[in-house]
Amino acid sequence: MALTKSSVIEVLKGVIYFAKGDNIVDLGMLDELTVSEDTIKFRLVFPKLGEPSVNIVTNSATKALREAFGETVKIEITPIAEKEKGRGPLAGVKHIIAVASGKGGVGKSTVAANLAIALSRSGSKVGLVDADIYGPSVPIMFGTEKEQPGVFEKEGKPVIVPIEKFGIKLLSIGYFVDTDKPLIWRGPMATSALNQLLSDADWGVLDFLVIDLPPGTGDIQLTLAQSYSVNGAIIVTTPQKVAFADVIRAANMFKQEKLTIPLLGLIENMAYFTPSDMPEKKYMIFGKGHGEEFAKKLDIPLLGQIPIDEKIASSGDSGNPIALDENSLIAQAFDKVAAALKAKFN
Repeated sequence: MALTKSSVIEVLKGVIYFAKGDNIVDLGMLDELTVSEDTIKFRLVFPKLGEPSVNIVTNSATKALREAFGETVKIEITPIAEKEKGRGPLAGVKHIIAVASGKGGVGKSTVAANLAIALSRSGSKVGLVDADIYGPSVPIMFGTEKEQPGVFEKEGKPVIVPIEKFGIKLLSIGYFVDTDKPLIWRGPMATSALNQLLSDADWGVLDFLVIDLPPGTGDIQLTLAQSYSVNGAIIVTTPQKVAFADVIRAANMFKQEKLTIPLLGLIENMAYFTPSDMPEKKYMIFGKGHGEEFAKKLDIPLLGQIPIDEKIASSGDSGNPIALDENSLIAQAFDKVAAALKAKFN
C-alpha cells in the first residue's frame, strides 16, 4: 500500500476506541496528521489522559500502520487531552462532580439537584446531568417534564442544547424516553446514553457539572471514570448503620486503580428531623454520630448533614427544589456543602 495521507486515514479507521464504540477517525480523535516519505506523525485526542485505553489505542494504531506500511516506517503518535486541544463538549467545564450512593432510596438525586441549586446561588455557573438512566428524576424535580432539549447541527453532527431552569443547564434521559415505561437496557445501551448526554451536548462554560449517578456500582460509573475527567465524587448515605455496607462498596469503587476518581467527601442525608415551627430542635431519629463515624472509617471528610423536612418531598414534586428557598434549614445546609466543595478547588 502506498504511503499517503488518505491511505493512513483508511488504515486508522480500523482502530476502535471501545469506550465510545467507534473508530478513532470518525470520532475526531485524529489530529495534525503529517505524512512524509518514511514518517507518519499525528496526535490522538482523548477525553482524558492516564486511562488504560490511551496505551491500548496508541499501540493498536502503531500495529495497524506497521502492518500496512512496513516495519521501517517511523511512527510518532502523541496522545493529548481534549482540554489541551481546547475542544470537546466538556472543554469549557472546570469541574465535574459525581454524586453517588451505595443503594437507592437515600435521597441521592435530591442531594444532586439541591447541591446544583446551592452552587448556582453561590455565583457559580452550573450544569446537572441526570445519569440515573433507569430512574431519571431531574425532569420532575425541576418541573421540566413537558420540555425537550433543542438540537442543532455542528460539523455534520447533531448537538443537544440542554434545558435551562433556575440558571442551571439540565439534561436527563427522561427528556428522551417515556418515563412511564421501564428502561430494559443492556450495559452498552446505558453507556451510549451517558455519552450522548455528556459528549453530544453543548455545555458551554461551566464552573461545575454535577452528575447524578445511578445507585450502586456498574457500567455507568465505569464509563464515567474511564472516559471523562471527573474531578471528584461525593457519596450520599443515610444514618442507619445497615446502610454502611453499601456505602463502603460505593466508596471503594472509586478507590480502584482503574477508576482514579478522588472521593471529595460524604453527605449524610436525613441526618435529623427539625420541625419547621421549632428550628432550634434536632431529633436524631436514626441515631447520633453515624455520619461522622462513616466518614472517619472511609477516611474522607463529612461535607454536610442534611435534615429531614416535610417540605423537601413536596418541593421536589412541584418542580421547585427546596434549596431555592434560602431561608429554609435545608437550603442553609446545602449552602455549607457548596461552600466546602468550592473551597476544595480554590
